[in-house]
Amino acid sequence: MSPIATALLLTLIAGSATGLGGAMILFRKKLSSNFLAGALGLSAGVMIFISLAELYPEAQAAMAEGYGGRALVLLAFFAGMGLITLIDFLIPEYENPHEASGLSLDSRNAATRMVSRSEHEGKAALQKLGVMSAIAIAVHNFPEGMATFIGALNDAQMGAGITFAIAVHNIPEGIAVAIPIYYATKSKSKSLLYATLSGLTEPVGAGICYGITALSGIQIESAGAAFPLILSAVAGIMIYISLDELLPTAEKYGKHHIAIAGVVAGMAVMGVSLLLL
Repeated sequence: MSPIATALLLTLIAGSATGLGGAMILFRKKLSSNFLAGALGLSAGVMIFISLAELYPEAQAAMAEGYGGRALVLLAFFAGMGLITLIDFLIPEYENPHEASGLSLDSRNAATRMVSRSEHEGKAALQKLGVMSAIAIAVHNFPEGMATFIGALNDAQMGAGITFAIAVHNIPEGIAVAIPIYYATKSKSKSLLYATLSGLTEPVGAGICYGITALSGIQIESAGAAFPLILSAVAGIMIYISLDELLPTAEKYGKHHIAIAGVVAGMAVMGVSLLLL
């Protein structure tokens, strides 16, 4: 399989995890909050380690000479963070699942809480919440898909780590979409469909990323000075996701020490794998 096909496949796997989240909440009465907290912490640890130990140093090494060198790499790093910050700013807080983090993994409790928040508007308001959550997640997943694609294209092993981290982080997003849709429509298939579709913008983002380079005649694997800057921006995106989404959500789902233990474990697993392979 070609590197580009592998990168696109990994991005598809990462994006489809929202559907897994939707399925988990629909077919199980209750999930372990501490388990998910640890898994989210693990995902954050993987992303932080890859960003600071691999992507950013590699970008700096490639840009050590010319083009402003390390200053441009640093600027690209914060530009990646700025992109995700802008997306969060443009999406209303109530409809942004990254901001409204009171979701319970107990489907009955979560449904009761959501109904009470929109009791006067009934099922229509609950369905709107689910649809808007799906749209918000879909918007967020565009740059995440690009980050996964670029990371996988740069190094298959690194791409596998990013794919794992993004996939774990996408599971609660699928839950956030599926619960209100299900309790508004009583349709498991519809709620699962919305949860799945919200994540498929990740491979779409990857395809757009590749399409732009192909149409412009640029080989993305060897795009000269641009590629190290892209790697640095991807590192910024993943650090922001870890600090703004993964860690806060992990601590709200479970205990603080479990989330931090997950972070340490994620860093250790990724560090050892990079050392051995």
